[in-house]
Amino acid sequence: MSVEPASMFARALGDDFRRLHPMLRRRFGVGLEAGYACVGRGTMTRIRRGPWWTVPFLQIGRLRNILVPDVGDDVPFTIENYPYRDALGRETVTFVREYDIRGRTRRFDATMIFSAARGRIVDYLGTHQHLAVDLDLAVEADGSLRLTSDAQRFYAGPLGFRFPMLFSGRADLRESYDDETGRFRIRLEVRNRLFGFLFGYEGAFRCEFVAASDAPARLKPVRTEARD
Repeated sequence: MSVEPASMFARALGDDFRRLHPMLRRRFGVGLEAGYACVGRGTMTRIRRGPWWTVPFLQIGRLRNILVPDVGDDVPFTIENYPYRDALGRETVTFVREYDIRGRTRRFDATMIFSAARGRIVDYLGTHQHLAVDLDLAVEADGSLRLTSDAQRFYAGPLGFRFPMLFSGRADLRESYDDETGRFRIRLEVRNRLFGFLFGYEGAFRCEFVAASDAPARLKPVRTEARD
């Protein structure tokens, strides 16, 4: 019996990885051992944000490609998942999303590693990996993947502290595969426990799987954070 290469998602999920829909296993099987990348192209049916007072918060996040302040319907987007080995020797996978919103390009940068110390995936957000987020993964009954964010830590130079959730949001993302349309479906909501809904989107996309053992330079962060 052939054994699938152990991607970081397979390591994080353990035996539950095989409960994912086969197309999701392929999508989240991206890694150096597997030798391929996943490039998705599709449309966000809707991108929305919270009340007017969330806009300054979202605009600050935009400066480091962490949040998207715009709203829109039927927004074209791409998501690029490439494996590479970072400057510290860690296997890393890019999760870079790019949106075309009324002629303006917006980008969300994320890079993920599997932290053996934490026993889970850590998601570095933004161009400079200033924010490290613990991810909790779960496989739903229909084979979809649910990803929720947990503790967050801020790192900049010698500075490092647990980021207070009062000033941040928790992400709840669900990704599934639609056999009828042959597309992946994605839905995200980011909420603050005090202020409620901050940002969200939902859409669908198709994927192309391409041979890869490194990520293009344009997808890699400007700065690599050693602390997880």
